[in-house]
Amino acid sequence: MQIVYEDNHVIVVNKQAGEIVQGDKTGDKPLSEMIKEYLKEKYQKPGNVFCGVVHRIDRPVSGLVIFARTSKALTRLNEMLRKNEIHKTYWAMVEGHPADDEGKLECYMRSDGRMNKSFVCKEGDPDAKRAELHYKVVARGDRYSILEVRLITGRKHQIRLQLSQLGHPIQGDLKYGARRSNPDGGISLLAKRIEFVHPVSKENISLEVDPLPQMQKLLG
Repeated sequence: MQIVYEDNHVIVVNKQAGEIVQGDKTGDKPLSEMIKEYLKEKYQKPGNVFCGVVHRIDRPVSGLVIFARTSKALTRLNEMLRKNEIHKTYWAMVEGHPADDEGKLECYMRSDGRMNKSFVCKEGDPDAKRAELHYKVVARGDRYSILEVRLITGRKHQIRLQLSQLGHPIQGDLKYGARRSNPDGGISLLAKRIEFVHPVSKENISLEVDPLPQMQKLLG
């Protein structure tokens, strides 16, 4: 577990591909439980330890995830998330080369929980939600490109679906059209940077992690 930031109210972890943020039907230990064990041992806390999940990223995705160490911080961070005041920047390594160096993608999409997959749909369809993101090409290689993505809306599998619809699925993302899987079972999508105002101190927090190894290779 890679801890990137920690204070009395907030803890931010660099999640690895394959790790889960919150418990699910697999029964695998989630990061939320690992953090509780870490805090209990580090600070020798008796009884239960609080760890609130502020947001999640998909199991095959890597990068920064915020957790709250206090209920006060959790309430405030949840409200900030609802108001789009937590700014997340992703890097995606995609197949091929987008025609434009930057652009905006917009569509309506719906999520199918049984299939654990999202689909493009029409505006008036049941459960349709508007999805919007901005992307910018960071680097181009022989067969892959690296895109910087800023989400305007935060829908389930939004980046994965919209980049696939653009004709450039994320490396390793078989569910959304990639040609082959990645050796680690993850996909080449990284929550690279996160910016927010601290829920208690009101300090501006800006955190960033290194590109994935396959991205570093393309970057040279």
